[in-house]
Amino acid sequence: MTAHRLVAGLRSRDPEGGWSLTVIGDEPHEPYDRVHLSEWFDTRDAQALTLDGAVWDDPRVTLVTGDAVASLDRTAGVVTTRSGRQVHYDRAVLATGSWAWTPRAEGTDLPGLFTYRTLDDVERLAEWVRLRERTLGRAVRGVVVGGGVLGLEAAAALQRLGAEATVVEFADRLMSVQLDQGGGEMLRLLIEDLGVTVRTGAGAHRFLPAGDGSVGSVELTDGSALPTDVVVFSVGIRPRDRVAREAGLAIGERGGVVVGEACQTSDPGVWAIGECASVDGVCAGLVAPGNDMADVVVDRFLGGERVHRRADDGTKLKGVGVEAASFGDVNAVSAGALEVSFVDPIHRRYRKLVLSDDATTLLGGVFVGDIELYPALRPLLGRPLGADPAAVIAPDGEGLAETELPDEAVVCSCNNVDAGTVRSAVTEHGCRTIGQVKECTTAGTVCGSCVPALTKLLNAELSRAGVTVSDALCEHFAMSRATLYRLVREEGLRTFTEVVAAHGTGRGCAVCRPTVASILSTLRRGHVLEGEQAALQDTNDHVMANLQKNGTYSVIPRMPGGEVRADQLLEFAKVADDFGLYVRVTGGQRLAMFGARLDQLPEIWRRLTAVGFESGHAYGKSLRTVKTCVGRTWCRFGVQDSSAMAVRLELRYRGLRSPHKIKLGVSGCARECAEARGKDVGVIATHKGWNLYVGGNGGAQPAHAQLLAEDLDDETLVRYVDRFLMLYVQEADRLQRTAPWVAERAGGLEELRRVVVEDSLGIADQLEAAMAEHVRDYEDEWGATLADPAKLRKFTPFVNAPEAIDGDLAFVPERGQVRPAAEGDADAYPDPRAARDVALAAARAELEDAR
Repeated sequence: MTAHRLVAGLRSRDPEGGWSLTVIGDEPHEPYDRVHLSEWFDTRDAQALTLDGAVWDDPRVTLVTGDAVASLDRTAGVVTTRSGRQVHYDRAVLATGSWAWTPRAEGTDLPGLFTYRTLDDVERLAEWVRLRERTLGRAVRGVVVGGGVLGLEAAAALQRLGAEATVVEFADRLMSVQLDQGGGEMLRLLIEDLGVTVRTGAGAHRFLPAGDGSVGSVELTDGSALPTDVVVFSVGIRPRDRVAREAGLAIGERGGVVVGEACQTSDPGVWAIGECASVDGVCAGLVAPGNDMADVVVDRFLGGERVHRRADDGTKLKGVGVEAASFGDVNAVSAGALEVSFVDPIHRRYRKLVLSDDATTLLGGVFVGDIELYPALRPLLGRPLGADPAAVIAPDGEGLAETELPDEAVVCSCNNVDAGTVRSAVTEHGCRTIGQVKECTTAGTVCGSCVPALTKLLNAELSRAGVTVSDALCEHFAMSRATLYRLVREEGLRTFTEVVAAHGTGRGCAVCRPTVASILSTLRRGHVLEGEQAALQDTNDHVMANLQKNGTYSVIPRMPGGEVRADQLLEFAKVADDFGLYVRVTGGQRLAMFGARLDQLPEIWRRLTAVGFESGHAYGKSLRTVKTCVGRTWCRFGVQDSSAMAVRLELRYRGLRSPHKIKLGVSGCARECAEARGKDVGVIATHKGWNLYVGGNGGAQPAHAQLLAEDLDDETLVRYVDRFLMLYVQEADRLQRTAPWVAERAGGLEELRRVVVEDSLGIADQLEAAMAEHVRDYEDEWGATLADPAKLRKFTPFVNAPEAIDGDLAFVPERGQVRPAAEGDADAYPDPRAARDVALAAARAELEDAR
């Protein structure tokens, strides 16, 4: 990661420079995000972790993978790789990282023992657990040696693989480096609540084989033994400094390449950055100092004088299902340090602040079970707290004072972005949203814990600059869509006229009219073609079909979970044939017909509804589809019935009008064939239930959905989806997809999790009741239309000549079907059936010729 950072920085700061750079790595993969390594178990897709590949799209940059450096000849200025490749250099940068240390104990060479450091490590671990489960015919028993951050992530990974997990930690508490005694004890309770067994105060003494020669048990230093089928080591790292040692560079007493504040080694032509570099005798194992070192080297290469200083190693536990974070002097070892703590063992919360002897300067903090204060307090390290510390950490206290961070205060420690840089992004580069600030500064793009602080800075700067970020829906409504939704719901308003009279002005516009129409539809305040509602709709909603380029329409019935009966397929085919329509399979696992005239829509839908089809709402800002795989009913890899769950979800949320379209996906196993993490709501089966992801989408700005909750049973999953979707419907802006809504919502994903999963706002019942009302009152829009002659009259193309048809329509044959005629097409037909007959004849002739 540090090498990637260096290349990106050099390209950004010197885009036209005459330098050339060769990056050599021993792993076969392009540089990837090791910070989020555990997320591989959610997707099983290494590519999802790959860092920005555009960095390598530069003729000055050469990337070599899968070929480790064997030696460094400083005299000749030559690097030689394991394959014999030789690369000459003027300057060399060592970014060799570290390796996972394993204890020197009997049996560490047995099959079934793994480290947890690289993509290859996690891939081998997953395969071993899968094979052992099949061989043993039961759940695999796992032991993780090491109770630090990575060890707890490894335990969570074992659980995701369906294995039992026990964590063995030699120290007296978990995360002993990052947490104090109280925080470690609270973390143990939380980890045990997840079903993980914890053994502290004991280490691994030796590993014994099972009958087949694989690991079968581990003996601990306290004399006890644990049966196990797989062991994962996470007992620390060691700097990879062999090449530097053999090249004669200075090495620290505890290992690592000795560097100074410029990140230069004992050879002025060689630099070292990241985990292999020893600064003041310490090799940092976190991403933030490595990124800073890379920035220092880039600056020095370009003639600057930037220096690297050891900074606080703030830490946040992630990907485990438990919240824990700390920074600064967690054990209060500073002279005269004072400690202020809050402990709640019932609700599993622990907060501690460490302050100077006069109780003014913040020296450190520990947060377990609830890290809400962490992003706000972390930048204040070494600065005045500005409030009563007891009031800050108490649940019902006064909270943190509104103090302004100085420009030099680091807001994003991962990428070493200070408050001044964020302010400049707003004042000098015109950033107006958190997404723009992230892109401009890189802040918030690694762990994301600083996003609340970034939001606060952004809003403050906009306010200071006199920029009013109005949340008005349009000139006719001075409030946001979310506020308008709440008012319409609470006051029982049923028409646009009532809404304007109560809360707006004028006659409406192309923004507010369809928005109000959507709100009224969500609240089941009438059919989309009923009364005033009909005039409010967008073009597509006005006729419940998508307008195509030639003036015809598409017909897309709902096929829940991609399922369709044979009799429905037959009628669908007959309709397409009788009307000469173009047919294709959509990306949402359903069939679509194109080329229907406005006046033909009622008859087409009359035939489709007769065999059980409903509107697919492809025309509306609403639920589109729930994509799925066949799941365990057919697939030998499936672990849950994904098809049944997909059908259940689609039938539950069909017709739900929302700020933007909604797409769901349900995968029956971790292979993720339904691409659920590319959906607004993604559901992925586990051996224990379902993992729920939210905030994903494809399109022009794709986003991966993020994990909201794990191992849910069917009913809990549905409740959480109810809450998430209804909260989105109530809160999001007009035309805002779930991905930006989740990213920009105050508190981000963590706060959303508290609201949806923990019901921190006490609104879960209200959200579920609103969804239950939607389910109860749902009616198929096309079915209701066919039963109402007044609505059917809207499907007349020419009011003064109801029998006339559009004479400008023309079609041409293509690949056995038809398409709209384009300028220059010689043989065009006004009747698509005639074009279809010509296309079929040509296709049959080609088939005969092929025979």
